[in-house]
Amino acid sequence: MTFPRKATRPRTLSDESSATLIEQFGKMPPQATDLEETVLGALMLDKDAMERIAEVLTPQAFYKESNQKIFEACRRLFERGQPIDIVTVTKEVRHANELDFVGGPFYITSLTNRVGSAAHIEHHARIISEKHIQRELIRVSTEIQREAYDESKDVFELLDFSEKSLFQIAESNIAKQTEKIDGLLVKAIRQIENVKDHKDGLSGIGSGFTGLDRITNGWQNNNLIIVAARPGMGKTAFALTCARNAAIYSEKAVAVFSLEMESVELVTRLISSEAMIDAQKLKSGKLEPHEWEQLNHKVKALSNAPIYIDDTAALSMFQLRAKCRRLKAQHNVGMVVVDYLQLMKGDDSSKASNREQEISYISRSLKALAKELGLPIMALAQLNREAEKRHVGAKSPQLSDLRESGSIEQDADIVMFINRPEKYGIHQDEAGNSLQGAADLIIAKHRNGPTDTVRVRFEGQYTRFTDWTPSNTYYDPQSSSGGEGEPEITVDNQVTITRRSKMDEFPDEEVLF
Repeated sequence: MTFPRKATRPRTLSDESSATLIEQFGKMPPQATDLEETVLGALMLDKDAMERIAEVLTPQAFYKESNQKIFEACRRLFERGQPIDIVTVTKEVRHANELDFVGGPFYITSLTNRVGSAAHIEHHARIISEKHIQRELIRVSTEIQREAYDESKDVFELLDFSEKSLFQIAESNIAKQTEKIDGLLVKAIRQIENVKDHKDGLSGIGSGFTGLDRITNGWQNNNLIIVAARPGMGKTAFALTCARNAAIYSEKAVAVFSLEMESVELVTRLISSEAMIDAQKLKSGKLEPHEWEQLNHKVKALSNAPIYIDDTAALSMFQLRAKCRRLKAQHNVGMVVVDYLQLMKGDDSSKASNREQEISYISRSLKALAKELGLPIMALAQLNREAEKRHVGAKSPQLSDLRESGSIEQDADIVMFINRPEKYGIHQDEAGNSLQGAADLIIAKHRNGPTDTVRVRFEGQYTRFTDWTPSNTYYDPQSSSGGEGEPEITVDNQVTITRRSKMDEFPDEEVLF
Protein backbone atom coordinates (compact mmCIF):
# COMPACT_ATOMS: atom_id res chain seq x y z
CA MET A 1 0.00 0.00 0.00
CA THR A 2 1.41 3.39 -1.00
CA PHE A 3 0.86 6.35 1.28
CA PRO A 4 0.92 9.99 0.19
CA ARG A 5 3.81 11.99 1.60
CA LYS A 6 1.58 14.68 2.96
CA ALA A 7 -1.87 14.13 4.38
CA THR A 8 -4.75 16.39 3.54
CA ARG A 9 -5.73 18.61 6.49
CA PRO A 10 -8.74 17.06 8.25
CA ARG A 11 -11.73 19.36 8.23
CA THR A 12 -13.67 20.31 11.34
CA LEU A 13 -17.41 19.84 11.69
CA SER A 14 -18.16 23.43 10.73
CA ASP A 15 -15.21 25.76 10.21
CA GLU A 16 -17.56 28.65 9.43
CA SER A 17 -19.53 28.15 12.68
CA SER A 18 -16.28 27.90 14.65
CA ALA A 19 -15.00 31.11 13.12
CA THR A 20 -18.25 32.84 14.00
CA LEU A 21 -18.05 31.63 17.60
CA ILE A 22 -14.41 32.73 17.92
CA GLU A 23 -15.24 36.14 16.49
CA GLN A 24 -18.30 36.59 18.71
CA PHE A 25 -17.07 35.12 21.98
CA GLY A 26 -13.30 34.95 21.53
CA LYS A 27 -13.38 31.26 22.42
CA MET A 28 -12.96 27.97 20.63
CA PRO A 29 -15.94 25.60 20.75
CA PRO A 30 -15.56 22.84 23.38
CA GLN A 31 -13.66 19.96 21.81
CA ALA A 32 -11.35 17.04 22.54
CA THR A 33 -9.80 16.23 19.16
CA ASP A 34 -6.86 14.42 20.73
CA LEU A 35 -9.26 12.05 22.51
CA GLU A 36 -11.26 11.62 19.29
CA GLU A 37 -8.12 10.34 17.59
CA THR A 38 -7.31 8.16 20.60
CA VAL A 39 -10.76 6.55 20.52
CA LEU A 40 -10.60 5.91 16.76
CA GLY A 41 -7.16 4.35 17.16
CA ALA A 42 -8.41 2.12 19.99
CA LEU A 43 -11.31 0.95 17.82
CA MET A 44 -8.83 -0.34 15.25
CA LEU A 45 -6.69 -2.08 17.87
CA ASP A 46 -9.32 -3.85 19.99
CA LYS A 47 -12.05 -5.92 18.35
CA ASP A 48 -14.36 -5.51 21.37
CA ALA A 49 -13.91 -1.74 21.76
CA MET A 50 -16.91 -0.76 19.66
CA GLU A 51 -19.26 -2.78 21.86
CA ARG A 52 -18.17 -0.75 24.89
CA ILE A 53 -18.89 2.67 23.39
CA ALA A 54 -21.65 2.00 20.85
CA GLU A 55 -24.33 3.46 23.15
CA VAL A 56 -22.18 6.40 24.27
CA LEU A 57 -20.99 7.92 21.00
CA THR A 58 -22.68 8.95 17.78
CA PRO A 59 -20.86 10.25 14.70
CA GLN A 60 -22.17 13.75 15.47
CA ALA A 61 -20.30 13.73 18.79
CA PHE A 62 -16.96 14.11 16.96
CA TYR A 63 -15.76 17.67 16.45
CA LYS A 64 -13.65 16.96 13.37
CA GLU A 65 -15.76 16.03 10.40
CA SER A 66 -12.99 13.72 9.19
CA ASN A 67 -13.21 11.83 12.48
CA GLN A 68 -16.96 11.64 12.00
CA LYS A 69 -16.53 9.91 8.66
CA ILE A 70 -14.02 7.41 10.07
CA PHE A 71 -16.29 6.59 13.02
CA GLU A 72 -19.23 6.11 10.64
CA ALA A 73 -17.12 3.62 8.67
CA CYS A 74 -16.27 1.76 11.89
CA ARG A 75 -19.97 1.59 12.80
CA ARG A 76 -20.93 0.22 9.41
CA LEU A 77 -18.31 -2.50 9.76
CA PHE A 78 -19.54 -3.29 13.28
CA GLU A 79 -23.15 -3.54 12.11
CA ARG A 80 -22.13 -6.01 9.40
CA GLY A 81 -20.12 -8.07 11.89
CA GLN A 82 -16.82 -7.40 10.08
CA PRO A 83 -13.49 -6.73 11.83
CA ILE A 84 -12.41 -3.14 12.47
CA ASP A 85 -8.74 -2.50 11.65
CA ILE A 86 -6.58 -0.22 9.52
CA VAL A 87 -7.15 -2.18 6.31
CA THR A 88 -10.93 -2.64 6.63
CA VAL A 89 -11.52 0.96 7.74
CA THR A 90 -9.41 2.37 4.92
CA LYS A 91 -11.27 0.20 2.42
CA GLU A 92 -14.67 1.25 3.85
CA VAL A 93 -13.79 4.95 3.72
CA ARG A 94 -12.49 4.59 0.15
CA HIS A 95 -15.70 2.81 -0.84
CA ALA A 96 -17.65 5.84 0.39
CA ASN A 97 -15.42 8.14 -1.73
CA GLU A 98 -14.26 9.96 1.41
CA LEU A 99 -10.63 8.82 1.67
CA ASP A 100 -9.09 12.10 0.49
CA PHE A 101 -11.57 14.05 2.60
CA VAL A 102 -10.46 12.38 5.87
CA GLY A 103 -6.72 12.83 5.15
CA GLY A 104 -5.91 9.69 3.21
CA PRO A 105 -4.57 6.33 4.40
CA PHE A 106 -1.73 8.06 6.21
CA TYR A 107 -4.09 9.79 8.65
CA ILE A 108 -6.04 6.58 9.34
CA THR A 109 -2.81 4.68 9.98
CA SER A 110 -1.43 7.42 12.23
CA LEU A 111 -4.43 7.07 14.54
CA THR A 112 -3.20 3.71 15.85
CA ASN A 113 0.15 5.28 16.82
CA ARG A 114 -1.58 7.55 19.34
CA VAL A 115 -2.80 4.79 21.66
CA GLY A 116 -1.35 1.67 23.19
CA SER A 117 -4.60 -0.06 24.17
CA ALA A 118 -8.36 0.44 24.54
CA ALA A 119 -8.27 0.22 28.34
CA HIS A 120 -9.76 3.68 28.94
CA ILE A 121 -11.93 4.00 25.86
CA GLU A 122 -15.23 4.36 27.80
CA HIS A 123 -13.86 7.27 29.83
CA HIS A 124 -12.52 8.98 26.71
CA ALA A 125 -15.81 8.43 24.88
CA ARG A 126 -17.78 10.10 27.67
CA ILE A 127 -15.55 13.16 27.55
CA ILE A 128 -16.12 13.42 23.79
CA SER A 129 -19.87 13.12 24.37
CA GLU A 130 -19.79 15.85 27.03
CA LYS A 131 -17.94 18.21 24.68
CA HIS A 132 -20.57 17.52 22.03
CA ILE A 133 -23.36 18.39 24.50
CA GLN A 134 -21.59 21.66 25.32
CA ARG A 135 -21.34 22.53 21.63
CA GLU A 136 -25.00 21.72 21.11
CA LEU A 137 -25.99 23.96 24.02
CA ILE A 138 -23.93 26.79 22.52
CA ARG A 139 -25.51 26.23 19.10
CA VAL A 140 -29.06 26.16 20.44
CA SER A 141 -28.60 29.13 22.75
CA THR A 142 -27.04 31.15 19.93
CA GLU A 143 -29.98 30.34 17.67
CA ILE A 144 -32.45 31.20 20.44
CA GLN A 145 -30.69 34.51 21.01
CA ARG A 146 -30.79 35.35 17.29
CA GLU A 147 -34.48 34.47 17.02
CA ALA A 148 -35.30 36.43 20.19
CA TYR A 149 -34.01 39.62 18.54
CA ASP A 150 -36.41 39.08 15.63
CA GLU A 151 -39.54 41.10 16.49
CA SER A 152 -41.59 39.21 13.89
CA LYS A 153 -41.24 35.92 15.79
CA ASP A 154 -44.09 34.77 18.01
CA VAL A 155 -42.70 34.64 21.54
CA PHE A 156 -44.64 31.51 22.50
CA GLU A 157 -43.47 29.67 19.39
CA LEU A 158 -39.93 30.69 20.31
CA LEU A 159 -40.44 29.40 23.85
CA ASP A 160 -41.77 26.11 22.50
CA PHE A 161 -38.79 25.85 20.13
CA SER A 162 -36.37 26.56 22.98
CA GLU A 163 -37.79 23.88 25.26
CA LYS A 164 -38.00 21.35 22.47
CA SER A 165 -34.40 21.95 21.39
CA LEU A 166 -33.02 21.63 24.91
CA PHE A 167 -34.97 18.46 25.64
CA GLN A 168 -33.84 16.96 22.34
CA ILE A 169 -30.23 17.47 23.39
CA ALA A 170 -30.87 15.60 26.62
CA GLU A 171 -32.85 12.78 25.00
CA SER A 172 -30.26 12.30 22.24
CA ASN A 173 -27.18 12.21 24.45
CA ILE A 174 -28.20 10.82 27.84
CA ALA A 175 -28.86 7.09 27.67
CA LYS A 176 -29.94 4.91 30.58
CA GLN A 177 -27.31 2.33 31.41
CA THR A 178 -27.96 -1.33 32.09
CA GLU A 179 -27.62 -2.56 35.68
CA LYS A 180 -26.43 -5.87 37.10
CA ILE A 181 -29.08 -7.89 38.89
CA ASP A 182 -27.33 -7.87 42.28
CA GLY A 183 -27.79 -4.11 42.58
CA LEU A 184 -31.38 -4.36 41.38
CA LEU A 185 -32.10 -7.07 43.96
CA VAL A 186 -31.03 -4.70 46.73
CA LYS A 187 -33.36 -2.02 45.39
CA ALA A 188 -36.27 -4.46 45.09
CA ILE A 189 -35.83 -5.79 48.63
CA ARG A 190 -35.56 -2.26 50.01
CA GLN A 191 -38.80 -1.36 48.26
CA ILE A 192 -40.53 -4.42 49.75
CA GLU A 193 -39.28 -3.45 53.20
CA ASN A 194 -40.56 0.09 52.78
CA VAL A 195 -44.07 -1.11 51.88
CA LYS A 196 -44.54 -2.87 55.21
CA ASP A 197 -44.00 0.45 57.00
CA HIS A 198 -46.79 2.21 55.08
CA LYS A 199 -49.80 2.78 57.30
CA ASP A 200 -52.18 1.89 54.46
CA GLY A 201 -50.15 -1.14 53.38
CA LEU A 202 -50.00 0.12 49.76
CA SER A 203 -46.88 0.27 47.65
CA GLY A 204 -48.39 2.89 45.36
CA ILE A 205 -50.68 5.92 45.56
CA GLY A 206 -54.04 5.01 47.08
CA SER A 207 -57.08 5.44 44.85
CA GLY A 208 -59.46 5.81 47.82
CA PHE A 209 -61.40 2.67 46.82
CA THR A 210 -60.65 -0.32 49.03
CA GLY A 211 -61.60 -2.98 46.49
CA LEU A 212 -59.54 -1.34 43.77
CA ASP A 213 -56.51 -0.82 46.01
CA ARG A 214 -56.72 -4.45 47.08
CA ILE A 215 -56.16 -5.49 43.46
CA THR A 216 -53.69 -2.82 42.30
CA ASN A 217 -51.99 -2.11 45.65
CA GLY A 218 -52.32 1.55 44.68
CA TRP A 219 -51.34 3.38 41.50
CA GLN A 220 -47.75 2.29 40.84
CA ASN A 221 -44.92 4.52 39.66
CA ASN A 222 -43.92 4.18 35.98
CA ASN A 223 -47.39 2.82 35.12
CA LEU A 224 -49.76 4.01 32.42
CA ILE A 225 -53.36 3.55 33.59
CA ILE A 226 -56.08 3.78 30.95
CA VAL A 227 -59.60 4.49 32.23
CA ALA A 228 -62.05 4.04 29.35
CA ALA A 229 -65.80 4.29 29.00
CA ARG A 230 -68.57 5.51 26.75
CA PRO A 231 -69.61 9.17 27.10
CA GLY A 232 -71.64 9.93 30.22
CA MET A 233 -70.30 7.05 32.31
CA GLY A 234 -68.35 9.36 34.62
CA LYS A 235 -64.72 9.13 33.42
CA THR A 236 -63.90 12.68 34.46
CA ALA A 237 -65.69 12.31 37.80
CA PHE A 238 -63.72 9.15 38.53
CA ALA A 239 -60.41 10.76 37.57
CA LEU A 240 -61.12 13.81 39.73
CA THR A 241 -62.07 11.56 42.65
CA CYS A 242 -58.76 9.70 42.29
CA ALA A 243 -56.83 12.97 41.98
CA ARG A 244 -58.52 14.37 45.09
CA ASN A 245 -57.86 11.20 47.08
CA ALA A 246 -54.20 11.10 46.00
CA ALA A 247 -53.70 14.74 46.97
CA ILE A 248 -55.52 14.63 50.32
CA TYR A 249 -55.07 11.04 51.57
CA SER A 250 -51.68 10.17 50.03
CA GLU A 251 -50.44 13.80 50.17
CA LYS A 252 -49.10 13.58 46.62
CA ALA A 253 -49.07 16.54 44.25
CA VAL A 254 -51.30 15.77 41.26
CA ALA A 255 -51.32 17.40 37.82
CA VAL A 256 -54.62 17.31 35.92
CA PHE A 257 -54.61 18.11 32.20
CA SER A 258 -58.14 18.72 30.93
CA LEU A 259 -58.47 18.98 27.16
CA GLU A 260 -62.27 18.97 27.24
CA MET A 261 -63.43 21.04 30.23
CA GLU A 262 -62.31 24.39 31.58
CA SER A 263 -60.35 24.48 34.83
CA VAL A 264 -63.07 26.43 36.68
CA GLU A 265 -65.64 23.82 35.63
CA LEU A 266 -63.43 21.06 37.00
CA VAL A 267 -62.96 22.90 40.28
CA THR A 268 -66.72 23.39 40.54
CA ARG A 269 -67.10 19.62 40.24
CA LEU A 270 -64.54 19.14 43.00
CA ILE A 271 -66.44 21.60 45.20
CA SER A 272 -69.69 19.73 44.60
CA SER A 273 -68.01 16.45 45.51
CA GLU A 274 -66.23 17.80 48.57
CA ALA A 275 -69.09 19.87 50.01
CA MET A 276 -71.81 17.38 49.00
CA ILE A 277 -73.85 20.09 47.32
CA ASP A 278 -75.83 19.31 44.19
CA ALA A 279 -73.82 20.31 41.12
CA GLN A 280 -76.89 21.86 39.50
CA LYS A 281 -77.36 24.15 42.49
CA LEU A 282 -73.75 25.27 42.22
CA LYS A 283 -74.29 26.14 38.56
CA SER A 284 -77.30 28.27 39.40
CA GLY A 285 -75.73 29.74 42.53
CA LYS A 286 -79.05 29.42 44.40
CA LEU A 287 -77.81 27.97 47.65
CA GLU A 288 -79.45 28.00 51.04
CA PRO A 289 -77.64 29.91 53.83
CA HIS A 290 -76.51 26.67 55.48
CA GLU A 291 -75.19 25.44 52.10
CA TRP A 292 -73.04 28.54 51.73
CA GLU A 293 -71.61 27.92 55.16
CA GLN A 294 -71.17 24.27 54.31
CA LEU A 295 -69.36 25.20 51.09
CA ASN A 296 -67.00 27.66 52.80
CA HIS A 297 -66.21 25.11 55.48
CA LYS A 298 -65.50 22.24 53.12
CA VAL A 299 -63.56 24.13 50.47
CA LYS A 300 -60.68 24.65 52.92
CA ALA A 301 -59.55 21.04 52.45
CA LEU A 302 -59.41 21.56 48.70
CA SER A 303 -57.56 24.87 48.96
CA ASN A 304 -54.70 23.10 50.71
CA ALA A 305 -54.65 20.15 48.31
CA PRO A 306 -51.61 20.09 45.95
CA ILE A 307 -53.68 19.78 42.76
CA TYR A 308 -52.51 21.61 39.62
CA ILE A 309 -54.96 21.98 36.72
CA ASP A 310 -54.11 22.81 33.10
CA ASP A 311 -56.98 23.23 30.63
CA THR A 312 -54.94 23.78 27.44
CA ALA A 313 -57.03 22.61 24.50
CA ALA A 314 -55.58 20.36 21.79
CA LEU A 315 -52.50 19.70 23.92
CA SER A 316 -49.60 18.15 22.01
CA MET A 317 -47.41 15.40 23.39
CA PHE A 318 -44.43 17.74 23.40
CA GLN A 319 -46.33 20.34 25.41
CA LEU A 320 -47.44 17.70 27.90
CA ARG A 321 -43.88 16.45 28.35
CA ALA A 322 -42.56 19.96 28.91
CA LYS A 323 -45.32 20.86 31.38
CA CYS A 324 -44.94 17.61 33.33
CA ARG A 325 -41.19 18.03 33.58
CA ARG A 326 -41.59 21.55 34.94
CA LEU A 327 -44.26 20.46 37.42
CA LYS A 328 -42.07 17.58 38.54
CA ALA A 329 -39.13 19.91 39.09
CA GLN A 330 -41.12 22.72 40.74
CA HIS A 331 -43.76 20.86 42.76
CA ASN A 332 -42.54 17.24 42.84
CA VAL A 333 -45.74 16.05 41.17
CA GLY A 334 -46.43 12.41 42.04
CA MET A 335 -49.31 11.63 39.65
CA VAL A 336 -50.60 12.91 36.30
CA VAL A 337 -54.16 12.72 34.94
CA VAL A 338 -54.94 13.35 31.25
CA ASP A 339 -58.58 13.92 30.20
CA TYR A 340 -58.65 12.57 27.60
CA LEU A 341 -56.22 10.77 25.30
CA GLN A 342 -58.06 11.04 21.99
CA LEU A 343 -58.16 14.84 22.23
CA MET A 344 -54.38 15.08 22.27
CA LYS A 345 -52.21 15.84 19.26
CA GLY A 346 -49.02 14.09 18.24
CA ASP A 347 -45.82 16.02 17.60
CA ASP A 348 -44.66 17.11 14.17
CA SER A 349 -41.76 14.71 14.62
CA SER A 350 -44.09 11.72 15.01
CA LYS A 351 -44.71 11.61 11.22
CA ALA A 352 -48.03 9.86 11.67
CA SER A 353 -49.83 9.30 8.39
CA ASN A 354 -53.23 8.70 9.99
CA ARG A 355 -55.07 9.14 13.27
CA GLU A 356 -54.50 5.55 14.41
CA GLN A 357 -50.73 5.95 14.12
CA GLU A 358 -50.94 9.30 15.91
CA ILE A 359 -52.83 7.74 18.83
CA SER A 360 -50.27 4.92 18.90
CA TYR A 361 -47.51 7.50 19.15
CA ILE A 362 -49.32 9.31 21.96
CA SER A 363 -49.90 6.14 24.00
CA ARG A 364 -46.26 5.08 23.60
CA SER A 365 -45.11 8.54 24.61
CA LEU A 366 -47.34 8.57 27.69
CA LYS A 367 -45.85 5.27 28.83
CA ALA A 368 -42.34 6.58 28.19
CA LEU A 369 -43.13 9.77 30.12
CA ALA A 370 -44.42 7.75 33.10
CA LYS A 371 -41.12 5.84 33.19
CA GLU A 372 -39.03 8.96 32.71
CA LEU A 373 -40.68 10.87 35.57
CA GLY A 374 -41.16 7.79 37.76
CA LEU A 375 -44.86 8.34 38.47
CA PRO A 376 -48.26 6.92 37.46
CA ILE A 377 -50.08 8.55 34.56
CA MET A 378 -53.85 8.06 34.32
CA ALA A 379 -55.19 8.76 30.84
CA LEU A 380 -58.90 8.69 30.08
CA ALA A 381 -60.04 7.23 26.77
CA GLN A 382 -63.21 6.91 24.74
CA LEU A 383 -64.72 3.63 23.61
CA ASN A 384 -66.32 2.95 20.26
CA ARG A 385 -70.02 2.08 19.89
CA GLU A 386 -69.56 -1.67 19.62
CA ALA A 387 -70.64 -2.28 23.22
CA GLU A 388 -73.96 -0.53 22.65
CA LYS A 389 -74.66 -2.71 19.62
CA ARG A 390 -74.44 -5.87 21.70
CA HIS A 391 -77.48 -7.33 23.44
CA VAL A 392 -78.48 -6.11 26.90
CA GLY A 393 -76.67 -8.79 28.87
CA ALA A 394 -73.37 -8.29 27.06
CA LYS A 395 -72.89 -4.53 27.07
CA SER A 396 -69.87 -4.62 29.39
CA PRO A 397 -66.88 -3.03 27.59
CA GLN A 398 -64.09 -5.16 26.17
CA LEU A 399 -60.51 -4.39 25.20
CA SER A 400 -61.49 -4.51 21.55
CA ASP A 401 -63.82 -1.56 22.18
CA LEU A 402 -60.92 0.87 22.70
CA ARG A 403 -61.31 3.55 20.11
CA GLU A 404 -58.90 4.36 17.26
CA SER A 405 -55.89 2.25 18.24
CA GLY A 406 -55.07 -1.18 19.58
CA SER A 407 -51.72 0.15 20.81
CA ILE A 408 -53.48 1.74 23.80
CA GLU A 409 -54.12 -1.75 25.13
CA GLN A 410 -50.55 -2.75 24.32
CA ASP A 411 -48.84 0.20 26.01
CA ALA A 412 -51.00 0.41 29.14
CA ASP A 413 -50.10 -1.34 32.37
CA ILE A 414 -53.73 -1.21 33.52
CA VAL A 415 -56.82 -0.90 31.34
CA MET A 416 -59.97 -0.25 33.34
CA PHE A 417 -63.51 0.28 32.10
CA ILE A 418 -66.34 2.09 33.85
CA ASN A 419 -69.73 0.50 33.33
CA ARG A 420 -72.98 1.67 34.94
CA PRO A 421 -75.83 -0.84 34.48
CA GLU A 422 -78.46 1.89 34.99
CA LYS A 423 -77.33 3.53 31.74
CA TYR A 424 -78.62 0.45 29.90
CA GLY A 425 -81.86 0.17 31.85
CA ILE A 426 -80.63 -2.55 34.23
CA HIS A 427 -81.88 -1.66 37.73
CA GLN A 428 -81.51 -5.00 39.54
CA ASP A 429 -78.90 -7.73 39.61
CA GLU A 430 -79.65 -11.44 39.26
CA ALA A 431 -80.40 -11.71 43.00
CA GLY A 432 -82.93 -8.88 42.81
CA ASN A 433 -80.70 -6.34 44.59
CA SER A 434 -81.02 -2.71 43.56
CA LEU A 435 -78.34 -1.36 41.26
CA GLN A 436 -79.23 2.27 41.86
CA GLY A 437 -75.98 4.26 41.66
CA ALA A 438 -73.93 1.12 40.99
CA ALA A 439 -70.85 1.41 38.82
CA ASP A 440 -68.48 -1.41 37.92
CA LEU A 441 -64.76 -0.79 37.55
CA ILE A 442 -63.74 -3.58 35.17
CA ILE A 443 -59.99 -4.21 35.26
CA ALA A 444 -59.57 -5.87 31.87
CA LYS A 445 -55.78 -5.73 31.77
CA HIS A 446 -53.34 -5.68 34.66
CA ARG A 447 -49.74 -6.21 33.65
CA ASN A 448 -48.51 -6.86 37.19
CA GLY A 449 -51.55 -8.32 38.91
CA PRO A 450 -54.96 -9.96 38.60
CA THR A 451 -57.96 -8.76 36.62
CA ASP A 452 -61.28 -8.36 38.37
CA THR A 453 -64.38 -6.19 38.69
CA VAL A 454 -64.86 -3.77 41.58
CA ARG A 455 -68.27 -2.30 42.37
CA VAL A 456 -68.36 1.34 43.47
CA ARG A 457 -71.11 3.92 43.87
CA PHE A 458 -71.64 6.83 41.52
CA GLU A 459 -73.27 9.84 43.13
CA GLY A 460 -74.35 11.81 40.11
CA GLN A 461 -75.65 14.84 41.99
CA TYR A 462 -72.19 15.31 43.50
CA THR A 463 -70.26 14.11 40.41
CA ARG A 464 -68.15 11.71 42.41
CA PHE A 465 -67.48 8.03 43.05
CA THR A 466 -67.34 6.39 46.47
CA ASP A 467 -67.02 2.84 47.78
CA TRP A 468 -70.05 0.63 47.35
CA THR A 469 -72.00 0.53 50.63
CA PRO A 470 -75.57 -0.45 51.47
CA SER A 471 -76.65 3.21 51.69
CA ASN A 472 -75.60 6.53 50.26
CA THR A 473 -73.10 7.02 53.04
CA TYR A 474 -69.46 6.69 52.22
CA TYR A 475 -66.32 5.82 54.13
CA ASP A 476 -63.02 7.54 54.60
CA PRO A 477 -60.12 5.15 53.91
CA GLN A 478 -58.05 6.92 56.56
CA SER A 479 -60.58 6.07 59.28
CA SER A 480 -60.45 2.30 58.82
CA SER A 481 -58.36 0.20 61.16
CA GLY A 482 -56.47 -1.37 58.28
CA GLY A 483 -57.09 -4.89 59.59
CA GLU A 484 -59.32 -7.65 58.34
CA GLY A 485 -63.00 -6.97 57.70
CA GLU A 486 -64.95 -3.98 56.40
CA PRO A 487 -64.03 -0.38 57.26
CA GLU A 488 -66.34 1.73 59.38
CA ILE A 489 -69.09 3.57 57.55
CA THR A 490 -68.42 7.21 58.21
CA VAL A 491 -68.96 10.70 56.94
CA ASP A 492 -65.72 12.65 57.19
CA ASN A 493 -64.47 10.56 60.11
CA GLN A 494 -67.80 11.03 61.99
CA VAL A 495 -69.62 7.76 62.74
CA THR A 496 -72.89 9.39 63.85
CA ILE A 497 -75.05 10.20 60.86
CA THR A 498 -78.37 12.00 61.01
CA ARG A 499 -79.81 13.31 57.78
CA ARG A 500 -82.28 16.18 57.58
CA SER A 501 -83.83 17.82 54.59
CA LYS A 502 -83.06 21.26 55.96
CA MET A 503 -80.80 22.52 58.68
CA ASP A 504 -81.47 25.78 60.48
CA GLU A 505 -78.72 25.56 63.07
CA PHE A 506 -75.15 24.71 62.06
CA PRO A 507 -73.19 22.88 63.39
CA ASP A 508 -74.98 22.21 66.69
CA GLU A 509 -76.98 19.36 65.21
CA GLU A 510 -75.50 15.92 64.76
CA VAL A 511 -75.47 16.49 61.01
CA LEU A 512 -71.95 17.02 59.66
CA PHE A 513 -71.43 17.83 56.01
